[in-house]
Amino acid sequence: MSEVTNDVILEALKGVNDPISGKDVVSAGIIQGLQTLDGNVAFAIEVPAEKGAEMEPLRKQAEDTVFALPGVVSATVVLTAERAPSAAPAAPQSGQQTKPGAPVSPQGQGDLLPGVKSIIAVASGKGGVGKSTTAVNLALGLAAGGRKVGLLDADIYGPSMPRMMGISGKPNSADGKTLDPMENYGIKVMSMGFMVDEETPMIWRGPMVQSALEQMMRDVNWGELDVLVVDMPPGTGDAQLTMAQRVPLAGAVIVSTPQDIALLDARKGLNMFRKVDVPVFGIIENMSYFLCPDNGKRYDIFGHGGAKKEAERMGVDFLGEVPIEIEIRERSDAGTPITAANPDSPAAKNYQAIADAVWAKIEQGQASDSLAPRIVIQ
Repeated sequence: MSEVTNDVILEALKGVNDPISGKDVVSAGIIQGLQTLDGNVAFAIEVPAEKGAEMEPLRKQAEDTVFALPGVVSATVVLTAERAPSAAPAAPQSGQQTKPGAPVSPQGQGDLLPGVKSIIAVASGKGGVGKSTTAVNLALGLAAGGRKVGLLDADIYGPSMPRMMGISGKPNSADGKTLDPMENYGIKVMSMGFMVDEETPMIWRGPMVQSALEQMMRDVNWGELDVLVVDMPPGTGDAQLTMAQRVPLAGAVIVSTPQDIALLDARKGLNMFRKVDVPVFGIIENMSYFLCPDNGKRYDIFGHGGAKKEAERMGVDFLGEVPIEIEIRERSDAGTPITAANPDSPAAKNYQAIADAVWAKIEQGQASDSLAPRIVIQ
């Protein structure tokens, strides 16, 4: 199979007409960020913000045209819109693409979801520390207290919420303009994993990641929520800055394992949130220890207590520790999170205690600031 090239893709797209300009999409200059990797193709189509919903057929036609080309394994096309310099954020079909260098306030002040009272970010400085598992069980712990909870998977490159929450299929749109979030265990969920096959690599650059992330906030019918839990990707990149600068986060929760290298990266993540004026609720020590099921003996595989000491050093709360348990891993892989499937287990009770501590932090913030953090669909 021959490898598809950008020239071949653009030539094919000349057969797709832009209804606004009357030209083909290539001549109209609305194809942005075209990238190919091993037959996986991704690009954006720039459209006027107010035309976003009605341009969906154009997006679909362009995607189908490229997917039909020999050598194309997958095609991912999004609609994006530039924001007018003096206008409020627009509501494009694929979110907001902000020009490089545009001034952005340190902490998001806009409204992207009027029905969401509080937003919290679950973050880590590095991958592999169990951040997504923590985010899922934290959301379920918050919901167990009778709260309306949403879960946003902000990891565009490695979405895991569909599998962890046991959800398959694609979201529907009741009004033809906004997507209805998927739901399980009483939690509303949105993830890029619902839009693309889980084996399809995402090869987008920063602006497309930002656009996709903002679409999952702005163009999703989240409804009324007490709290939206955001599972952040590891590190301190585009997604973290988009969340920190585009929406008013109530706070951030940092997940780490006990060893020094993980704590070093966790410190970077914590300092990033501080730099953009996002309150850090505290640190969770995941994989804190292992209790052997055969003899009950405890093993500190990655050391123990490092996150607690780091929290004290950084002047933030230590929210709790979660051990390494086979059941946590098995249930996460099966889409039956332990907090929902076995709420009386020691691990589930640990997560519940952490959720209670986080909720107390949210209430403290609401009591001290009359401007409750929120996210907006327009």
